[in-house]
Amino acid sequence: MDDTVRFGSAVYFAILAILFCSRAADFLSTWVATPNLVLEANPIAKKLGWRGGIALNVADCIGFAVWPLPAIVLSTTSVLVAARNFQWAWLMRSMGEEEYRYWMVERLRETPILLYLFCVLAQAALMASIGLALMYFSNMHPVLFAVGGGIITYALAVTFFTSLALWRVRRG
Repeated sequence: MDDTVRFGSAVYFAILAILFCSRAADFLSTWVATPNLVLEANPIAKKLGWRGGIALNVADCIGFAVWPLPAIVLSTTSVLVAARNFQWAWLMRSMGEEEYRYWMVERLRETPILLYLFCVLAQAALMASIGLALMYFSNMHPVLFAVGGGIITYALAVTFFTSLALWRVRRG
């Protein structure tokens, strides 16, 4: 696979479709979980709101579709984030965003911080180990290598945004 593909080519549109679908899954899962973005962990996404976020992501998809490897990393990460969102979206929606946030803050305050951090880091390490193994055994096959990179990116994103949320809870 080349470093880039020609804008407007069949491969470009295939990659664009994958990006749109994966980013749409992330957006849908976020909307199901937190329609008012109260629980959105990414402060940039929260500040942009739905319209700004959609506009930025459409532009990102159009731009990234010319670079297959980063596009696959982004798509993999987006699908994993969507899956994580859907895991608890039913509870967030049934409790309500503010009530769920309050409930989670209380659980975090009751949990020893070292136990919480251990669990977050263990989850991230286990996910990242799958990504690393996939990258290592890919024999540099670009798609497999990029999927592994997407899994690692997901693990890093979960660690970063979970730590950011923990920091906000502990300081507030």
